[in-house]
Amino acid sequence: MDKLIATGGGPLKGRIRISGAKNAALPLMIASLLTDDTLRISNIPHLHDITTTMELLGQLGVRLQVDEKLAIETDASGVGSVRAPYDLVKTMRASILVLGPLTARFGRAEVSLPGGCAIGSRPVNLHIKGLKSMGAEIRIENGYIIADTGGSKLRGARIFMDMISVTGTENIMMAATLAEGVTTIENAAREPEVVDLADCLNAMGANISGAGSDEIMIEGVERLHGADHRVIPDRVEAGTFLVAAAISGGEIRINDVIPRHLEAVLDKLREAGCGLKSGEDWIELTTPESRLRSVNIRTAPYPAFPTDMQAQFVLLNSVADSTATVVETVFENRYMHVHELQRMGANIELDGNTAVIKGVKSLYAAPVMATDLRASACLVLAGLVARGETTIDRIYHIDRGYHCIEEKLAQLGASIRRVPGYYLERRSA
Repeated sequence: MDKLIATGGGPLKGRIRISGAKNAALPLMIASLLTDDTLRISNIPHLHDITTTMELLGQLGVRLQVDEKLAIETDASGVGSVRAPYDLVKTMRASILVLGPLTARFGRAEVSLPGGCAIGSRPVNLHIKGLKSMGAEIRIENGYIIADTGGSKLRGARIFMDMISVTGTENIMMAATLAEGVTTIENAAREPEVVDLADCLNAMGANISGAGSDEIMIEGVERLHGADHRVIPDRVEAGTFLVAAAISGGEIRINDVIPRHLEAVLDKLREAGCGLKSGEDWIELTTPESRLRSVNIRTAPYPAFPTDMQAQFVLLNSVADSTATVVETVFENRYMHVHELQRMGANIELDGNTAVIKGVKSLYAAPVMATDLRASACLVLAGLVARGETTIDRIYHIDRGYHCIEEKLAQLGASIRRVPGYYLERRSA
């Protein structure tokens, strides 16, 4: 199993390009199931979850081609299966998104229940409730969600989301594009990734309005056609590199980014003492001569502060001046990185969903273990500001969401390298 080895050093400085957003690319690829024409999606990040989605679509019968620029062309005209198997769904919970498109286009879907999640519960009941409201019969059988329309088309409905869910909103929105009549999703997720999916579906001939607000209206159409769509930049990757520069006392320019998608994060970086400038597709960050100031954080659905940036700001507060609190309201088990940071000398106390963090002047290197995607990024950045050499284990998590993170950090002057697990094992034998 590969590991990353990071050595704390000087400030990170330079410029990098932000990759396409994984959380936008996955539903866009799955939307190809809604048409028998070619869908071309560009700016796809090269990540493990993308490969898993390609494998899942391939098992369903979708033909895929990848060009030299990592654009993907999909052809779902030959889909011969509506069954998403457990061995793929268990590795990536976003696989549940095939439920809506398969049911809408083929009248039936068999999708494995995703199973547990390291960062907390992500219930599928919202997906099931939405499809039931649209006329599908749903049953759970041998660990699979089986949806069946009985040969009829789905029907438009007014659907209230009991809790804000990005994948729930996306699944219902995709299913509704081919339903009879109008579907209204109330208390819908407002994330940029939802808007990006709606933009792509509209380019395919759908009739969707209100994406980006808490009420989305979808008027069903007879069929969707092909389109050419570019994935939006990854706002979480962008935020992660801004924090990396901030905690190291450096300066950075990130290109191919949409600054308005990061407003909550940028506000907190300003509050911490950073200088920020931005244009249409770039952001520049500079750091103060003195220590960063601690900032209070409370995560919530977009446009509030994102849960996917919580771990990075726990780290920022760990090396900042004074004391701050971080409150996690989205996932109930998303503080597993705290125990690893404590091993590196961070002063953090946990009380339920609240972390109280008193900044220290230095972190110290220690072997640490990643527990989920964003915790991985947090620990990599911690290693770059700690005294000594930090080994980060179980980095397969980070490969699910960050394209070549060690290469991009090295461009900024970081001392970091990837070491194959077998090499470390042989060296210690």
